[in-house]
Amino acid sequence: MKAEGIPAPGGRQVGSGRVLTPANVVSFSRVPLAVLFAWFPGVGVRLVILAVAAATDLLDGWLARRLGPSRLGAWMDPVTDKIFMLTAFAMLALSGALGPFELAGVLLRDILAPAGYLASVVARRPFRVPPARVGGKAVTVGQTLTLFAWLLESSLLKPLAWATAAMALYALADYGRLAVRGVERPHS
Repeated sequence: MKAEGIPAPGGRQVGSGRVLTPANVVSFSRVPLAVLFAWFPGVGVRLVILAVAAATDLLDGWLARRLGPSRLGAWMDPVTDKIFMLTAFAMLALSGALGPFELAGVLLRDILAPAGYLASVVARRPFRVPPARVGGKAVTVGQTLTLFAWLLESSLLKPLAWATAAMALYALADYGRLAVRGVERPHS
């Protein structure tokens, strides 16, 4: 993703404060998709909703890179991802298909990363939220595959949950390393 205020090819400024960008609209669509996922208990409907939500996660990033990011979009994309994932995993939790430790592992990044950021704000040493990294993207893929495995009643459900938990630990360590480096070298 391009940084705020950096000229795009052709000299066009990106990173405006616009709200209704195509990428933001696509990102926000995950909120009603989360409601629909919770509302409709049918496996077929949930599979379609999950596939659409995963597609919107890819599409919003592509649109932001292509048409230019916005300040709101940089915040909205991860928030709407978390809203969808927490809703979907709440439905999975209600099914009893995974135990509490497996659920906590799958959602570890989504719980601890925001908590770490809030702790830095409370400590008055907030760090900049870094752009998405490979570990974070891997966790999102793992979570999505775990949800597909649940809906399809696959025997891979628990192994995918544990693999996602391992990816979450890596992602948290990676983001934590960046945060510590950011605290050691304050931004101007």
